[in-house]
Amino acid sequence: MMPHATRMMLGPDHRYVIPAAAMLGGSYLLVCDTLARTLTSAEIPVGIITSILGAPYLFYLLRTRGSAILG
Repeated sequence: MMPHATRMMLGPDHRYVIPAAAMLGGSYLLVCDTLARTLTSAEIPVGIITSILGAPYLFYLLRTRGSAILG
C-alpha cells in the first residue's frame, strides 16, 4: 500500500520513492499497531487493522488504474 501511495505523491523516481516508502510503511505500521492496542480492552492483531485500512485502498487502485494493470 505505501509504495503505491508514495509513487502517487512523489512520482516515478526511485531515488525518492524507495526511502520514502520505507518511512511511510514504518509510520503506517506504527499507527496501525497503536490503534490495535488502544481500540478495545483486548489486543487486536495488527494485521486486521492493516487489512481494514488497506482493502479499500486496493479496490480504489484497481478501480482507477485497473485497465493499465490488466492490459
